[in-house]
Amino acid sequence: MGAISLNQVEKWFGDVQVIKGVDLTIADGEFVVFVGPSGCGKSTLLRMIGGLEDISRGTLTVDGRDATAEPPSKRGLAMVFQSYALYPHMSVRDNMGFPLKTAGAPREEIARKVAEAADVLKLNDYLDRRPKDLSGGQRQRVAIGRCIVRAPTAFLFDEPLSNLDAALRVEMRYEIAKLHQRLGATMIYVTHDQVEAMTLADRIVVLEFGKIAQVGSPRELYEHPANLFVAQFIGSPKMNILPCTAKDGSYALPGGRGGAFPGDHAATHLGIRPEHIQLGAAGTGQCDGTVDMVEYLGADSFLVIDCGSLGQVTVRTVGDAAVKAGESVGLSFDEARLSFFDEAGHNVAMVAMA
Repeated sequence: MGAISLNQVEKWFGDVQVIKGVDLTIADGEFVVFVGPSGCGKSTLLRMIGGLEDISRGTLTVDGRDATAEPPSKRGLAMVFQSYALYPHMSVRDNMGFPLKTAGAPREEIARKVAEAADVLKLNDYLDRRPKDLSGGQRQRVAIGRCIVRAPTAFLFDEPLSNLDAALRVEMRYEIAKLHQRLGATMIYVTHDQVEAMTLADRIVVLEFGKIAQVGSPRELYEHPANLFVAQFIGSPKMNILPCTAKDGSYALPGGRGGAFPGDHAATHLGIRPEHIQLGAAGTGQCDGTVDMVEYLGADSFLVIDCGSLGQVTVRTVGDAAVKAGESVGLSFDEARLSFFDEAGHNVAMVAMA
C-alpha cells in the first residue's frame, strides 16, 4: 500500500515561508506529478515527503501512519534524483544491489531482486558494465532499478530526465509510464516540463508560490483551468488570454465584436486554446489580425498573429496551411471551447459552481 496524505503542511526557512499550507491526498498506485515554475516549491514539497526536509507545520501520513517526524529510512519511500548518483567503481549489478547489501539481505535474495529489476528495466545485458560505459538513459534506469529492489511504498522522482537530451527524454518518459503500469506502485514525480506532466500523470498538482493552484487530471486542467495561472502554464503553446467585457449573456472584445457569454458572473478576460481558432478572411469571426510569424513543425504550424490592441494570438493549424507572414486574416473562436476569467483571475464557470 502506498497512500500518502498531507494535511496543512508548511515549510519555513527562517522567516521565509516556501510551502503554504498544502492539503493533498495521493491514492495507492496513483501517478501524481508536481509542476510549476522554478521556485514554486515543488522539489521542496517532494523532499518533505521523502524526509530530506523537515516539515515545519502540519502532518504527513503514509498508509495511515503518522510519518511527520520519521527519518527517511523509516518511511519506506525510494527517491530518484536528477543526478544518477551511481558508484563509478561498481558494476550495474552491484549498484542496484547496494541498498539490499547495506540492509544485510542474504546474497541469494539480492541476486534474485536485482535480476527481477533488470528484467523490468531491460538491463540484463548491462549488469556487468560500469556507469561510465552506459548512456545517460541507461544510467537513469540503473538509478531506478536501485529503488525497485527495495520494493518501496512509493517512488519519488525529482526531475529525473533533466540531464537527458530530447530524444532520450521521450524514450525514458515512455519507460517510466510502462514501469508504473507494470509495478502498480505509487509514484510522485516533479518536473517543470508540462509535456512530461500531461503524458505521465493520473493527476497533476500545479504549484504557484508554495500553494496548490489546481489539482486534477491532465484533461481537466487543460480544458477547465481554475485560474489564469493554470491556463497559461498548462499547454504548449499556452492558452491565448484576451481582454474582454462579459456580462448579461454576451461578451465583447475591444473593437466591438464578440458572442454569447454563458455565465452570470462578470468576466474581464477570455481564454482560447490555439487549436480552437479557425482562420478566415479579414472581417470574419471575433477579431482580425496580421500574420507576424509562421512556425512550421511538420504536421502542425503555429501562427503568431498580431491583433493590435488584443495583443498577439497564437493559432495552431495543419502543417501545410498556405499562410504567409504579412497576410491579414480573421479569427473565429470555437464558442464551446471558450474560458472566461474574472478580475481576480478565477475561472467564472468554477466560481459559479463553488
